Amino acid sequence: MRRQTTEQIGRFADMFSAMGTEPRLRIMRLLLAAHPEGMVVGEIGSELEIPSSTLSHHLDKLKNEDLVTVRRDGTFLWYSANTEALKELLGFLYAECCTRNKAIEPRKIVCCK
Repeated sequence: MRRQTTEQIGRFADMFSAMGTEPRLRIMRLLLAAHPEGMVVGEIGSELEIPSSTLSHHLDKLKNEDLVTVRRDGTFLWYSANTEALKELLGFLYAECCTRNKAIEPRKIVCCK
């Protein structure tokens, strides 16, 4: 098992902090549902009923912590969930709760139907 460095743990803490508000968590959930194509900013705002200026602030925070990616297509900005960063974050949690100290049995959170 690989031990996390202080820098990596700090990065994960910043990622959790970025998702630690209800609007940002809703944005992440929506972008994960739209994966891999992502969504245009206007669609995100309409779907979640978040005003443009507020949405921009939330998207910037998520982008700064590498939780979302953005690509320009003409005049449109497309946002997508950064699944690689989320994979690292989930891997960190999984290692801490399910492998190292076995606080939770892996089969209780990972289920295939």
